[in-house]
Amino acid sequence: MNGYERVLAMIATGESDRLPLMPITMMFAADILGVPYGDYATDYRVLVDAQLKTAETFGFDYVSCISDPAREAADCGAVIQYFDDQPPAIVEDKALLSDKSALRRLRVPDPCGGGRMEDRVKAAELFRRRVGGELLIEGWIEGPCAEAADLRGINALMTDFFDDPPFVRDLFEFVLEMELSFAKAQIEAGADILGMGDAAASLVGPRIYEEFVLPYEKRMVDAVHAMGGRVRLHICGNTNRILSGMGSLGCEIVDLDFMVPLAAGREKMGPAQVLLGNIDPVKCLRNGSPAGVTEAIRRCHVEAGKRYIVGAGCEVPRGTPHPNLMALADYARSHRPDPFAAVLTEPAGM
Repeated sequence: MNGYERVLAMIATGESDRLPLMPITMMFAADILGVPYGDYATDYRVLVDAQLKTAETFGFDYVSCISDPAREAADCGAVIQYFDDQPPAIVEDKALLSDKSALRRLRVPDPCGGGRMEDRVKAAELFRRRVGGELLIEGWIEGPCAEAADLRGINALMTDFFDDPPFVRDLFEFVLEMELSFAKAQIEAGADILGMGDAAASLVGPRIYEEFVLPYEKRMVDAVHAMGGRVRLHICGNTNRILSGMGSLGCEIVDLDFMVPLAAGREKMGPAQVLLGNIDPVKCLRNGSPAGVTEAIRRCHVEAGKRYIVGAGCEVPRGTPHPNLMALADYARSHRPDPFAAVLTEPAGM
């Protein structure tokens, strides 16, 4: 199996020649290519080259268009600060919707209108030309809570849930329309799966999540499926209190961060959900040893069971020793999906 076939087989049946390998790399990938991160985040050709070199070096089964969460907000007109060798950042104290009335004047940007969203669409298109059908191609959209926080400001949004629920729902409706337009453009360009990042959802309690966030995540996932796409849900942080809701979305893959035991994810989401993760990216992957990485990912595999994809809890940090990431890759290449099956005598074909 090649990487594309391997991941899709895991999603479809839970059976593949060995465990798929899908760690998130961004700054790490730029460093592999030897380019400033500012170039990676603003030029799709650099991003594609960096992802392909990283995938080749470590035997990843996929490539990703992810770089930073500021693309949609930038095209809406938000103030973005750019850096030579760090990710672009949304300027919180100049949030686009610091005045809530501005939402009435806001229009959904064209994802192919020449802005930062189009740069990501072009990345998916270039990936399709270079590795389509060989490696799984991952696009990326922001989830409803994350993008609302980007536009409104995270602190203001958290108070809006209590002070102005109708505004929150209007904002989420805008975000839903924008993200689905962006999703459609990426799918048509070549994305096989869409990462949906909704990190801000980890900051709300179960009641707010179920009342406000979950219904919009569900509509987003269902609409992507209706387009013929697939979804990888990525909510950084402590999601222990919302695991059941996350599992109800019907995403093909659910990432879990390191503070969420994979055993808890399996218990709450059932045997059919494909889980990905979730070793500590800093303490274990960057600051640990190859032997420690191997043991940590073995425990993750046992907790998750057969429907499992190897990765860290979140992004592979810049400065991660290559032998540590190679230990992660070697585990995936040498183990079948069943954690209690015999270890493969040699790594399966990459």
